[in-house]
Amino acid sequence: MPVAIPGLPRTATSIIDLIGNTPLIRLSTFEAGLRNVELYAKAEWKNPGGSVKDRPALRMIQDGEKSGALTRDTIILDATSGNTGIAYALIGAARGYRVKLCVPSNVTPERKQILKAFGAEIVFTDPMQGSDGAILRAREMNAAEPNLYFYVDQYNNAGNWRSHYDTTAPEIIEQTGGRLTHFVAGLGTSGTFIGAGRRFREFRSSIRLISVQPDSPLHGLEGLKHMETAIVPGIYDASLADEDLGVATEEAFELTRQLARSGLFVGISSGANLAAALNVARRSPDSVIVVIFPDGGEKYLSERFWNEEDSGPGTPKPRSGEGPGTPKPRSGEGG
Repeated sequence: MPVAIPGLPRTATSIIDLIGNTPLIRLSTFEAGLRNVELYAKAEWKNPGGSVKDRPALRMIQDGEKSGALTRDTIILDATSGNTGIAYALIGAARGYRVKLCVPSNVTPERKQILKAFGAEIVFTDPMQGSDGAILRAREMNAAEPNLYFYVDQYNNAGNWRSHYDTTAPEIIEQTGGRLTHFVAGLGTSGTFIGAGRRFREFRSSIRLISVQPDSPLHGLEGLKHMETAIVPGIYDASLADEDLGVATEEAFELTRQLARSGLFVGISSGANLAAALNVARRSPDSVIVVIFPDGGEKYLSERFWNEEDSGPGTPKPRSGEGPGTPKPRSGEGG
């Protein structure tokens, strides 16, 4: 995996070489009314696969190659809500591996089309079971033909969180000049939060670690898990968080729209993470806060929430839970 490299210009011999070293963007529009707070977004949609999941996908595939578990005769298999699957499919296409993915059938049409474009085989699972149903199906397939598959198992694979320990966190430390005071990330597989959080704890124990998840089992935050009611990833460690904040679907939708209208076209989990970051920022003067923006908005263009109205930067909306953005079971893979 690449490590933090000062400066942006790079020449790549492969698309895979462009994974990581994403920019940090100041969210000045959302700092109004805050007390000497610097608010930054880690722009993970700038990865070649369009999301933060390029990092763990590459690490886990490399680990499989090194161990001998992944060969030209095996098929990369995993459960995914889309982003990790896209990363597997991109890397598989670049390296010549076959990829088969168990995906809830209610993921956005854009994600389905991207997976097909990269040549991945998709096994659709019950949408009402969300990512948990996809996990169970992948386990069944691997158990039936263990010699056929390299079952990555991103929810329980240490390479997931280690990719962020080795790359995401060092990049943020370098980009903030070591001044980071708060780190905010959503919980899907939990790899981003756990890996980066562990590295920050070692760097300076006073850095506050804030995890983010939906405030309800029935939600519209694709990519995030409601941990209390979901299959909990084996790599998740709840004790690492200084705070765990629940975010309402409607608030995340509104902030996602506001981000687009400020020039940042990002996905729904970015809006959720920003909601939590603003919660923290309002009560944390003299701070440097970095929030993960996991992916871009192009995978969500078919979602109806884009047509709703908003109230302006940083303004929360009443938590109605009804209307065009009515929550529904969602997959969990936003971090």
